[in-house]
Amino acid sequence: MCLAVPGQVVAIQDDPLRTATVSFGGIAKEVSLALVPDATVGDYVIVHVGFAISKLDEEAARRTLELMAQLDRGEARGQGR
Repeated sequence: MCLAVPGQVVAIQDDPLRTATVSFGGIAKEVSLALVPDATVGDYVIVHVGFAISKLDEEAARRTLELMAQLDRGEARGQGR
């Protein structure tokens, strides 16, 4: 199973891979923006294995992050069935 996680671009370095610092709920990681050349600081991106693979709007990112938090807390719909 593969997992891609939304994060917000907080800085971009000018290098061949367009390396960016992406915040995942306060945890910053270095990510390549090579596959999403139009991403800019402030954008939300979906990241898989160190590469941003697409952009998404802030509302979609917020909903996804909230669902992931619910899963982590064991609050997701259908639990215990």
